Parts: sequence; C-alpha cells; structure tokens
Amino acid sequence: QVQLVESGGGLVQPGGSLRLSCTASGATWDHYAIGWFRQAPGKEREGVSCINATSGHTFYAYSVKGRFTMSRDNAKDTVYLEMTDLQPEDTAVYYCASERLIGDCGLYGPHKYHNWGQGTQVTVSS
Repeated sequence: QVQLVESGGGLVQPGGSLRLSCTASGATWDHYAIGWFRQAPGKEREGVSCINATSGHTFYAYSVKGRFTMSRDNAKDTVYLEMTDLQPEDTAVYYCASERLIGDCGLYGPHKYHNWGQGTQVTVSS
C-alpha cells in the first residue's frame, strides 16, 4: 500500500504563504500521479493541483492558478505545494493523494484516487 504523510498546514493572514509537503512510501513518483485536494466544512472535496507520474507535467485549478505551485523532489519522495497570496476562501483541509492514473491527471477528480494522506489544516484569517 502507498502511504502518504502531509505536513505544513497552519494559520496565516490573507496574502500570506505556506508550503505543504507530502511524503510517500511504498511507491515511487515514477508510477503514481500525485494530486492535491482540499475540502472546506460542508463542501465537497475539490482538486487543487496534480502532477503526472512520469512527465512531471502539472495542472492547477483555475481558482489557484498563478498563486499555487506544485513541485516534486524524487530524492526525498516528496511533493510540495507552495501557496502564495492566500485568501480566506483557501481555508480547508488539504490532502495529497496518489493513483496509477491513465492519462493526464488534470482530467480526473478526487473520486479516482484511492491512496490518501491524513490531511493538513490550512486556515487563512486576519
């Protein structure tokens, strides 16, 4: 089984930045696409960004494009989500997930993923 561990969440003011980390064991990034998702209270889980297994090509939700950046460090088996210009609307529990997807990861929603981290809370408030 793929094990994912997330970290980096916290409380920030509007306009602030956070860097989330997701470290995997049991599989390599060469075989699994990795996605970042978030879920606010009372709302459905939504995709934030993802990175393809082999190509490393990334995709971003329109709501975060230009503010969030996803990256991968294969040596550390870790992916990152650099979040800047955070707004209250970004407040949510952020999850990373992995799956052996066919095709570009940006075409798939959270229901396609079966390996999930525990989530990390991001709160943006003044």
